[in-house]
Amino acid sequence: MTDAVSIRQDILSKKTTAVQVAERFFSRIEAIDPKVRAFLSINKPAALAQAKKVDEKIAAGGKPGLLAGLPVAVKDNICTTDAPTTCASKILETYRPPYDATVVRRLREEDAVIVGKTNLDEFAMGSSTENSAFFTSRNPWNLQCVPGGSSGGSAAAVAAGMAPLALGSDTGGSIRQPAALTGTVGFKPTYGRVSRYGLVAYGSSLDQIGPFGRSVRDAALLAQAISGHDPLDSTSVNQPAPDLTGGLERDASGLRLGIPKEYFGAGLDPEVRASVEAAIAALEKKGAKRVEVSLPMTEFGIAAYYIVAPCEASSNLARYDGVHYGHRSKEYDDVLSLFSKSRKEGFGPEVTRRIILGTFALSSGYYDAYYNRALKVRRRIKQDFDKAFEQCDVIVGPTSPTPAFPVGAKASDPLAMYLCDVYTVSTNLAGLPGVSIPCGLTGSGLPIGLQIQGRVLDDASVLQAARAFERELALSLPWPSLT
Repeated sequence: MTDAVSIRQDILSKKTTAVQVAERFFSRIEAIDPKVRAFLSINKPAALAQAKKVDEKIAAGGKPGLLAGLPVAVKDNICTTDAPTTCASKILETYRPPYDATVVRRLREEDAVIVGKTNLDEFAMGSSTENSAFFTSRNPWNLQCVPGGSSGGSAAAVAAGMAPLALGSDTGGSIRQPAALTGTVGFKPTYGRVSRYGLVAYGSSLDQIGPFGRSVRDAALLAQAISGHDPLDSTSVNQPAPDLTGGLERDASGLRLGIPKEYFGAGLDPEVRASVEAAIAALEKKGAKRVEVSLPMTEFGIAAYYIVAPCEASSNLARYDGVHYGHRSKEYDDVLSLFSKSRKEGFGPEVTRRIILGTFALSSGYYDAYYNRALKVRRRIKQDFDKAFEQCDVIVGPTSPTPAFPVGAKASDPLAMYLCDVYTVSTNLAGLPGVSIPCGLTGSGLPIGLQIQGRVLDDASVLQAARAFERELALSLPWPSLT
């Protein structure tokens, strides 16, 4: 097992074949996934058929795609025609989309090999993957701990060596937080940089698809393949995709690191603080400049997010009514009872909670008091970032306030679970790019994540800064021992 960039080079140089690579990863999945439970479905015949096509193209002298022969796992809220798309919910348990998401189409065009669909918190609502209707994924570093969420299955698949690359979605930290907890690299592009067409909507103004990899180079490679304007997505940025891989080795000298005091206050685990501070100090020795900045609206980020996101979820999930597709109750008296019973049977408790919260906040008499006020806070959060970026190039801090926590530790306390995203939700509210990279291990051997945020549409600088940290820290995290 190795990184995606190296695997691709071996395939192109004919040291190995795409079929051999796929077989190797499927063997790993068969041996490891019964313990980690990262995948909801596997499509080995289709994956091997695609790998064979890649080998045939290379043998014939054709031009291989950017992801030639690389196995990729896909979060199960992204539509695929050749596999179910369940969103880890009983209401979509048997749903198979009639079309591929744009990112999936681009994976196929770039000769990727899709190995399976990964587990998640139901409809991407959660921070631990415990809200999946089917089972809880486990953290490969400690099987008693969660892998984070909502993209916990994708993060666990990459961390456990069951796929070199994976796609997740990030609405309030759902790529970066599980990346931090599993020792992987997780990148959330600028809102609109990657098409959302075919991503099952949770919060339409917040959702963004992004990559997981073992390194910044891996994440940049996958981000490059899926980025770009899509006329099928009305929120897609109508600009050419930037070169995310060409300038990664930029020198750290002169790089201004914005350090928000609000990210280092109460609630931050001491080991996480020490590891993040050590990483910042290491880059300072290479010529980076530490700049103290303030993001005063950070304390209101969680409150604003948990109004905006549930309001959008209330609207987006209204379509699951037991009529057009998805779960339908077998016992009902009239149309109203069909709707209510189908939704009650199909949605889990966390999804139900957020629908109720959103519906209440949007209801007559409460719209201005909650939703409208949250939008004003959202604008202020964006203004905080704009002001901070006048003094710095990127903003650096912890990704998660704690390392991975035990399964069940926060399941009965929704507020404690929501606070897991205290450093990540503002990135989505402001539409910024952000990445989490490993920066160390706790004394008990759990990964710690460092978050880097950048200006809107400056995704390349975020990845360049992440690569500078990665290069200087020179961490060589072992593969979790699971065999």
